[in-house]
Amino acid sequence: MLITVIGRGHGGTRAMSHTLSASGVYMGSKLNVSGDLLPPDDMYEACRVMARHVVHLGGLRWDFSKLHSMPIDPAFTRLVESFLSSVLSSDAPRRGWKLPETTLVFPWIVRLFPDIHYIHWVRDPRDSILGAHLTDDLADFGVPYDRTDDIRLRRAISWRYQMEIVRATPKPRHWHSVRFEDFILKQDDALAGLSSFLGFPLEKIPVRPDAVGRYLKDPGPHTFPFFADDEFYRIPMDSPAVGQPA
Repeated sequence: MLITVIGRGHGGTRAMSHTLSASGVYMGSKLNVSGDLLPPDDMYEACRVMARHVVHLGGLRWDFSKLHSMPIDPAFTRLVESFLSSVLSSDAPRRGWKLPETTLVFPWIVRLFPDIHYIHWVRDPRDSILGAHLTDDLADFGVPYDRTDDIRLRRAISWRYQMEIVRATPKPRHWHSVRFEDFILKQDDALAGLSSFLGFPLEKIPVRPDAVGRYLKDPGPHTFPFFADDEFYRIPMDSPAVGQPA
């Protein structure tokens, strides 16, 4: 069995990686404290290879349609296989990986690995954009967008892009979505759903309830009008700290 975690950086995906590791899933030969598979450089470059075929339609709209039917660039395949070499070569019965940037190449990952188990990890974007992440500036990964110097807005656009690329991609056969907040506040229920999906029991790990709703104490802009499109949270637009889109 092969498993991967799809979700934006600062979405709490480390909790899922740590859970899988604690449950006997081999997550690669070298991990950082966030449970990311290292080194990540080949996956970063794979992101840039695929991003050449993303068409920016202006504003918060992108056309991903070519990605679903065009031949996958052989360079992309080589880079991904190099990044995953320790996972793919392992004889462990349960293997997986977590790296947030995998989300940026989700359309081609699904085509390369159509039969693996995908855990889709989501978090309230108002919490997700509070801290810096490598994917904050999509241009660093070759993704075209209307760049802004507003750091919070830049993070929010990155969140939106990653939501859109997942939404636009035909879902694989094995697909399970988990809300970070449910995992933190109702861990037993979340683990029961995940265990049923994966077909084996998962271990509990320590969690911090104060990781939920941090935006409530944040003085900066953390709510943007396009967050209302989030199908998992349905965020109201009556926050006293509403940012403006580009």
